[in-house]
Amino acid sequence: MTYQIPDIPRFYTAAAEWAACTLYIFMLSRGKVVMSKVAKSIAALCMLVVWLVFSKSFHISLWIPAMLVAVMIMFFYMGASLNITKKDAAYFTIRAFVLAELMASLEWQLYVFLFYMRKDKGILLPLIVFPLAIYVGVLTIIYFIERNRIPDTNLNISRRELLSAVVIGAVIFAVSNISYIYQRTPFSAQYPIDVLNTRTLTDIGGFAILYTHYVSCCQSRAWHEVAALKNVLQNQYVQYRMSRESINFINQKYHDLKHQIEFLRTESDEEKRNEYLESMENGIKAYELSYKTGNMVLDTVFTSKAMYCEKHSIVFTCVADGTLLDFVDVMDLASIFGNALDNAIEYEKRIPVKEKRLIHVTVSRQKDFVVSRFENYYVGGKLKMVNGLPKTTKPDVAYHGYGLKSIRTTAENYGGSASVKVDNEWFILNVILPLRNV
Repeated sequence: MTYQIPDIPRFYTAAAEWAACTLYIFMLSRGKVVMSKVAKSIAALCMLVVWLVFSKSFHISLWIPAMLVAVMIMFFYMGASLNITKKDAAYFTIRAFVLAELMASLEWQLYVFLFYMRKDKGILLPLIVFPLAIYVGVLTIIYFIERNRIPDTNLNISRRELLSAVVIGAVIFAVSNISYIYQRTPFSAQYPIDVLNTRTLTDIGGFAILYTHYVSCCQSRAWHEVAALKNVLQNQYVQYRMSRESINFINQKYHDLKHQIEFLRTESDEEKRNEYLESMENGIKAYELSYKTGNMVLDTVFTSKAMYCEKHSIVFTCVADGTLLDFVDVMDLASIFGNALDNAIEYEKRIPVKEKRLIHVTVSRQKDFVVSRFENYYVGGKLKMVNGLPKTTKPDVAYHGYGLKSIRTTAENYGGSASVKVDNEWFILNVILPLRNV
């Protein structure tokens, strides 16, 4: 079909697709620019320009397959430049493609209205400066809209969410371009200027729909994470209560046995009596509450974890002034120390040399802060950090790693912070809370 108004130059379309992908790569990379990404970016731009310009000579029936090839180039560019899952790369490719369609359509419609229909035959302003200004303006607006919604880790888009995004993107593309392919349909525009209007307005609405879809996906992840954090917190508190009941029972039995031992000392056969009594006493000493920090929650958590460490040949030591943490809620305290020690114990159990299974905890005051320091022997090399916390080593990243997140969230609720580092084969977690005058 021949239009009085020329179609969008393929070079502009290629530039828009490359620019949209580059924007999302920049945001997902948190603004980090390295030479390898620059080289991949230049290569992607060249591939898109060459392909779209070359495919211009194809028959109209091959236009959609040609555009699919361009989308695949965008997908490979996105996947090669980012450390994200294939589903996430596909999802952001769809969003970048619709954004590119919007940029190209909006620029061309404004060009036609401001320059072409007025027969402005200049080159520098209409064909170079003007498109560049429109693209930069649109990308800047999108950047400020979306920069705070870019995930810190993989979005972990589901198959259903990806499929719905594909359907939305396909419908947007079909409706916005149907007048370029088939004029005699109920949805086709009849006049050239209406073709441009339909395409631009459809792309604007379509991008808004995809943005809403993206916000919905982010909220779904946030709700899931909050639920998981609450579940971790609740489990730690339940574990604390069970441990406290068990330890109280053990302490009661310990005191009862002490009286029994005193009675048995009256055994007439001194050698037999002493042997029997020594055996009983040694057998129950391990169950005495030996941690006296001044905070019953810490005493309970330390004792229960120490028993578990003893069972798995882990050397557990602590020096703690528990009175410094009296202002912390029981459930929050159980969550912080329970999660921190559970993570340390889980790692130490994997160390084959039992002599190197070491955990040490200190709670002390430093000026107006109380610092809880958790240290465990570490042989894993350099940590892979994601948003200030080490990346989980478990295969299902979507449902693990909430222990440290829970600790950090709890600390921040008290105006504090949690940080992680590795120093000389020691994994160190510092939880800093400002002291409160209560």
